[in-house]
Amino acid sequence: MEESEFKKTCREVNGAPCLFAKAILRRCCSCSRSQKLFIAEREAVSCLSPGGRQRCAEVLAVLRDKAAFALKQSHIEGPLPHARELKVQCGGMLGLRASLTHQVADVVPDIHQLLEQSFAQYGSAETLPYTEVVRAISTFQPRHKR
Repeated sequence: MEESEFKKTCREVNGAPCLFAKAILRRCCSCSRSQKLFIAEREAVSCLSPGGRQRCAEVLAVLRDKAAFALKQSHIEGPLPHARELKVQCGGMLGLRASLTHQVADVVPDIHQLLEQSFAQYGSAETLPYTEVVRAISTFQPRHKR
């Protein structure tokens, strides 16, 4: 299947793509509100919760903004390259989990639950503990090529 056909089919089949799909496919995070789809021997992740997707969009936008310095960029416009997006998504969620539980972990078991706990404790996406989160983003290392 050509790349353009795959993207067209993916848009048709996956009406609400998960915003943390890279982290979920990398297996550093999972989410109770996500569903994996298999299209032409490839994996995609769909979001089953419109309200949860909106919350993820808010958090991811602020994460990218706060992580710009850690990613050695003055500002972030548009999509990031794959490795940097992995750092933002995986490192951000691992850092947020560590700030809530005070334990360092390699996996976030449920992004939706983590964000609900974070919003209950901190109030909004802008008031999350970004000093700890950005530290986790800057230290996160994607897998090295074999």
